[in-house]
Amino acid sequence: MEVAQFIIQILNGLSYGLLLFLLAAGLSLIFGLMGIINLAHGSYYMLGAYLGLTIMKTSANFILALVGAATLVALLGLIMERVFFRGLYKQELDQVLLTFGFIYIFMDLAKYLWGGTPRSLPTPPLLEGSLEIFGAAFPVYRLALIVSGLAVALLLRLFLEKTRTGMIIRAGVDDKEMVTALAINIKLYFSIIFALGAFLAAFGGVMGGPVIGAYPGLDFEILVLALAVVVVGGLGTLRGAFWGSILVGFIDTFSKALFPSFSMLTIYIAMALILILKPSGLLGRMELS
Repeated sequence: MEVAQFIIQILNGLSYGLLLFLLAAGLSLIFGLMGIINLAHGSYYMLGAYLGLTIMKTSANFILALVGAATLVALLGLIMERVFFRGLYKQELDQVLLTFGFIYIFMDLAKYLWGGTPRSLPTPPLLEGSLEIFGAAFPVYRLALIVSGLAVALLLRLFLEKTRTGMIIRAGVDDKEMVTALAINIKLYFSIIFALGAFLAAFGGVMGGPVIGAYPGLDFEILVLALAVVVVGGLGTLRGAFWGSILVGFIDTFSKALFPSFSMLTIYIAMALILILKPSGLLGRMELS
């Protein structure tokens, strides 16, 4: 592989990894704080892509599509948390069965509203074209994915580490009972995290729309990668979600470039090695409260 192509693949892996981070951060924090196994998290990504496509066609405004779709899915996540998940804490089997059912509901709903043909969001005019890097072309939009992913990661870190809400959330990850004993309504913060996770997943769906598109089955495909990130990086930690996403993004990108027939296998091999060497993940904890 030439130097220019190697650098391009690094940038591709970084952009894809940061896109996965938008999905995996919410999934990791939701499970780490609330103990909810939400297999429908990938559906939030898919719905975000489809809703973003609809808003984009109506308004021709990518920013409006990005914020509008993510907000609508966040409201959906908030409703699901309040109506369906409040009574299912620490009931993992029921959570899996419930969210597995939601996957099919959302999939059929997407087919009914948008059809079964793969769709692609138009690239914003300001982000069209490509840059030349060592003689090789790299799309401007993928560079925007890197910048936006890093910005979201920084904002999430500041939110969790520098605000009172973030401190309560981190305390809740370590010891929910102690936080509740301090007369803090931890259920309210559960709702905030769940809605935030859904928002980030849909945000990623819109951002990934011009690159990956929207199609039936996207929710399953992206969920597998998000679960791989959680296994590799560790549960309940933003740093784990970030570095796990970057690592999975690099593995996926380079394996597709070097041996495409076995690209998915390499991710499973990485997951198996992490589970053997460090079951809690690279930056995860052995036990979560």
